[in-house]
Amino acid sequence: MIIAIDGPSGSGKSSISKLVAARLGMQVLDTGAMYRCITLKAMQHNTDPSDEKTLARIASETELEFVAQEGEILPSTIVMDGVDVTRDIRSAVVDGQVSAISAIPAVREALVKLQRKVGLAGDYVVEGRDIGTVVFPGANVKIFLTASAQERARRRVKQNSQRGIGSTNFEEVLTAIEKRDQIDSSRDTAPLTQAPDALFIDSSDMTINGVVDAIVAYAAEHGFQRFNI
Repeated sequence: MIIAIDGPSGSGKSSISKLVAARLGMQVLDTGAMYRCITLKAMQHNTDPSDEKTLARIASETELEFVAQEGEILPSTIVMDGVDVTRDIRSAVVDGQVSAISAIPAVREALVKLQRKVGLAGDYVVEGRDIGTVVFPGANVKIFLTASAQERARRRVKQNSQRGIGSTNFEEVLTAIEKRDQIDSSRDTAPLTQAPDALFIDSSDMTINGVVDAIVAYAAEHGFQRFNI
């Protein structure tokens, strides 16, 4: 079974996906982290963002692994080519480049192929921006999760402060989020959009648990009831 959760930057997809997966006994596939890894590697190799051929090669050759640490139910560590890049891919520099790299058709083609291979091997909560529309259009359950740009910026600032990664300047973060929204929604290849059959959830005034409960209930309505807790 696939539960597809799409939405803009800062909407809480990663956190919500992990909690939903834990409730339902599923695995999580963070596709956004995959694009961040390719962006980081491209920057490490000083690859020109317009060099689509090289970027496509990087995307197809890079080895990515999501690893659960001892005592964890779900993976929290992202390993790229044998190196832990969990913190590195969340930097402000990667934030500023990932939308441009993600928009390149050849990069998306390579990663979508990998995402489908992983997702179809089991029960996954898959989160991203084109999961219910492109990657898994036949997903059993589709969610479009969003929140106001201001609320998403507030959450991102809090998250960055807790992690010690990225900007904690509200206006700076808000500007970056609005810019990424524009890029993600207007790109030619797999733009961010709500699938017609997706459940729309605006979490601006909702608690995390409230969002998780709503998704779990929706999954139950679609016949999935293997709850862990």
